[in-house]
Amino acid sequence: MSDVRIDDLPVRDELRGQSPYGAPQLDVPVRLNTNENPYPLPEPLVERIAERVREAARGLNRYPDRDAVELRTALAEYLTKTGGHRVGVANVWAANGSNEVIQQLLQAFGGPGRTAIGFEPSYSMHALIARGTGTGWISGPRREDFTIDLAAAEEAIAEHKPDVVFITTPNNPTGNAVPRETVIALYEAAQAAKPSMVIVDEAYVEFSHGASLLPLLEGRPHLVVSRTMSKAFGAAGLRLGYLAADPAVVDAVQLVRLPYHLSAITQVTALAALEHTDTLLKYVEQLKQERDRLAAELRAIGYDVTESDANFVQFGRFADAHDAWRSILDRGVLVRDNGVPGWLRVTAGTPAENDAFLDAVRDLKKEQEQSG
Repeated sequence: MSDVRIDDLPVRDELRGQSPYGAPQLDVPVRLNTNENPYPLPEPLVERIAERVREAARGLNRYPDRDAVELRTALAEYLTKTGGHRVGVANVWAANGSNEVIQQLLQAFGGPGRTAIGFEPSYSMHALIARGTGTGWISGPRREDFTIDLAAAEEAIAEHKPDVVFITTPNNPTGNAVPRETVIALYEAAQAAKPSMVIVDEAYVEFSHGASLLPLLEGRPHLVVSRTMSKAFGAAGLRLGYLAADPAVVDAVQLVRLPYHLSAITQVTALAALEHTDTLLKYVEQLKQERDRLAAELRAIGYDVTESDANFVQFGRFADAHDAWRSILDRGVLVRDNGVPGWLRVTAGTPAENDAFLDAVRDLKKEQEQSG
């Protein structure tokens, strides 16, 4: 074995001392730490995927559709049906997970000498992908309750004049949604300062109590709405993300996308899933009910809970969040320690998984009260 470490290699300065993104993958009875949809794909969809893959396999000697036109058309139809705003194929782009969508956007609009701002705590991959593309990262402010302080955010945008602004709604890891008026105000601030691109990350929007911000695309050519099939569609293993934006944005990301970046198998699998949208969204309704049950039960036990529009709940407050995480793990339940001081995050699972989690945190609360 070599004794060479990463920092012994000539890696870029901004990557030194960094750690790869990822949640612990531990073999425990209940895993509620990665915001996955707990329900397996329904059997009719599995069969349809097999049919489409079998058909596609006959042509694997050829490159896939480089522009994924059939898939983008189906995604546009889904967004038009569910998002409250009509979009066409020219407005939609797809890639290998929403992370690649974000990477392509930063390759096109960020890069060396440019900056991006996000309001933290938020999805940590935004900052990681910024570093990976040589884009400077600015950490914007949030209030104590994890909402965006609009006045402070506008001031930060005016001061730093970022090239890219990230708004995550519902926000990960806190779960709270960003009001429509706040997004409009931040977009206007960003245009006055630079102008710059504003990326609204809606990875969890199907679980929200409110509506998508997709209609805000009208008349705002520098606005992008990013989505994923990993959560609501129960297709985390598929790795399919997409965006909706002005056609010029789609043209821009095609300048940096790798050729034939979406395999034929990925494209037909996603198409099969989109054929079963109605069935898959019924699971979303079940998970929304379980999410709300978790929040109510956690409050009843005595924990603080952040209002959540996602498929997870942030709860606390703990004197030592990592110690609390370990105590819950010792009871057979894996949740997420995101590094937000005093808080943990739990994904909404099946009713049985959620019951096991609630039993674990009830025991933890009793233990803390007895020792306190």
